[in-house]
Amino acid sequence: MTVLTNPHAGGGRPHEVAAAATARLRVRGLAVTEIVGGTAEEALALTRAAVGSGTDAVVAVGGDGLINIAWQALAGTGVPLGVIPAGTGNDHARLFHIPVDDPVAAADIVADGDVAAIDLGRVHLEGGGSHWFGTVLASGFDSLVTERANRMRWPRGPMRYNLAMLAELASLRAIPYRIVLDDRTLEVEAAMVSLGNGTSYGGGMRIAPAASLTDGLFDVIVVAPGSRTRLVRLFPTVYKGTHVELDEVRVFRSRRVRLEAPGIVAYADGERITPLPVDIETVPGAGQVLVGAPVT
Repeated sequence: MTVLTNPHAGGGRPHEVAAAATARLRVRGLAVTEIVGGTAEEALALTRAAVGSGTDAVVAVGGDGLINIAWQALAGTGVPLGVIPAGTGNDHARLFHIPVDDPVAAADIVADGDVAAIDLGRVHLEGGGSHWFGTVLASGFDSLVTERANRMRWPRGPMRYNLAMLAELASLRAIPYRIVLDDRTLEVEAAMVSLGNGTSYGGGMRIAPAASLTDGLFDVIVVAPGSRTRLVRLFPTVYKGTHVELDEVRVFRSRRVRLEAPGIVAYADGERITPLPVDIETVPGAGQVLVGAPVT
């Protein structure tokens, strides 16, 4: 199997995490080839080369950004992804029931070899390309928060997103959206629209608490614009997933979604993808994952 490391994730932790995990994998009798992607482009090229050479699995040692890179090489190939968490958010790891603070235990999950098929989201890019994602596609206020959080070097973990949110509240505005779903078209003003393939982003924010990795549908979360005070009160409830019970939050389900809004950029798995408008679809079973427990 191939172990892919991002040396810049999680404040530089992946080197020590990778050392502990690869040592454990070898103790478990697995042949390990290590690759290190110093840039996103290098990581993707190395991963594609590993898949092309017939590796039986790719194990990403890093955070959601590195996993997003791995998806670009692995989606639709049948080659499973293993995860050794070493990032800031680690939302994929939580979805796959992998401990975020124990690389040896995470390596044991990889070695045990329990594979699950999951849906992936596919963003259709202008010019004919596509971009895959595993967790959540964000647009509007939450993508602006992510954009700011990605520029911040301190603090680590979920607090980074909280501080970025407070900073973005200063320029909060209603955004005119056109949202095309399988069965309807919405013309709405919203603070943000998020598509959940998985349940969480931003280090455990359960933006789409009922989303399923295996139902072939996105949970489309539409948050109406409101006052800064109201939005500040809403965000703590996102960690519990209870925000969907509020009047200003609507949830739809759809396999295909088109999002249109002026001046808004879509983020997926915490990575900047493309300006809107954009077309997105779920692809059932496009991802194979080494999991610690069954996923739903």
